[in-house]
Amino acid sequence: MTLSDDLNFAEQAGELDSGAPGYPIVFGITFTPKIIGILVGVLGIAGTLFMVVNLVMPAWENYQQQQAKSNELQGQLDQKRATIKQAAKVKEELDQAKQQRIQVLGLFANEKTLDTLLLDLNRLVESGNSPTTFNAVKAKLQKFVPVSQQPEIITDSSFGALVNGQLKRSNVNLEIVGSYEQTQSIIRNIERLQPLLIVKDYQSTLAPPDPRRIGPAQITTSFQLQALMPLTPEEAAAAKAVPKK
Repeated sequence: MTLSDDLNFAEQAGELDSGAPGYPIVFGITFTPKIIGILVGVLGIAGTLFMVVNLVMPAWENYQQQQAKSNELQGQLDQKRATIKQAAKVKEELDQAKQQRIQVLGLFANEKTLDTLLLDLNRLVESGNSPTTFNAVKAKLQKFVPVSQQPEIITDSSFGALVNGQLKRSNVNLEIVGSYEQTQSIIRNIERLQPLLIVKDYQSTLAPPDPRRIGPAQITTSFQLQALMPLTPEEAAAAKAVPKK
């Protein structure tokens, strides 16, 4: 082999070496930098998905469960607080209702006020007389007759159906004499008495003229006075036990 032949062989070998690939080949795929970069990116995405599925998602679900539990407990706490406030409000309303009930009951008559009713009425009638007027008409309580010895439970709807079996009344027939002004004043004073009294069947008649008297003429007035009273618990229970007609 000549020197020229040796030189040509070296050049050919150099050309072969420069054209040969310098990257690893697996299954016929040459792993160039571009291919390797794609594979690394794919592996990164796969790793991220793995972390999301196996780490992040369970943690997020656990967070949501704890948040729901916290909201539920907070709702129970708020409900208990509202119940406590509501109970305090109901107690306050109950106390007010009891106080109002006492005030309302004070408007009605009772056995004690009935015992002094005759004295109270007689005082009202006599208070209209003037001691300085000579031979004038003098107001006088002429008749005081209880209709019954014991109060009767109201069942005749005379004060409305709702009152039936809730109240009782004591009826007294009265008759007074006096001038028109005196009679009017007496009726007004009766209405101002503390127990609840109702005037019914009011009738007035003018007395015959008397030349010996001076001033206004005398009139005779008759009416029935009804004193209303609440039932005792025993009376209310007995009234409920009676069958309605």
